[in-house]
Amino acid sequence: MSRILTGRCLCEAVKFQVLDEFRYALYCHCSQCRRATGSAFKPFAGIESAKLTVTEGSGNLLRYGDTNNHDVRCSICGSYLYSLVRDGNYVHINLGALADAPTLTPTAHIYVGSKAPWYDITDSLSQHLELP
Repeated sequence: MSRILTGRCLCEAVKFQVLDEFRYALYCHCSQCRRATGSAFKPFAGIESAKLTVTEGSGNLLRYGDTNNHDVRCSICGSYLYSLVRDGNYVHINLGALADAPTLTPTAHIYVGSKAPWYDITDSLSQHLELP
């Protein structure tokens, strides 16, 4: 049986659970992720969307994007929680929104061709100009 990880927004109006069965975990440096997070990159882990459950505050979810591909934030505090991607089949959980540490941690940096010029990648993980 898989562990269940919990996550929440800053104000705790939205809480969620996700199985600790992530398929991949990455650091994304694309300009969209940088703007969405307000940071140098977005650390995320991908999993089938059916393995994510919003346990509290589903009425407080703010969606940005189209029906099958969108970012999800708390409408109260603005915390960026996850993205629905790949035509709604997967979610990219923002690792910073998790209260529990996942088994799988980021294994590579993606879209480093558009990374912030003021940020230096200093770890030994592989770097890819786009998706590997």
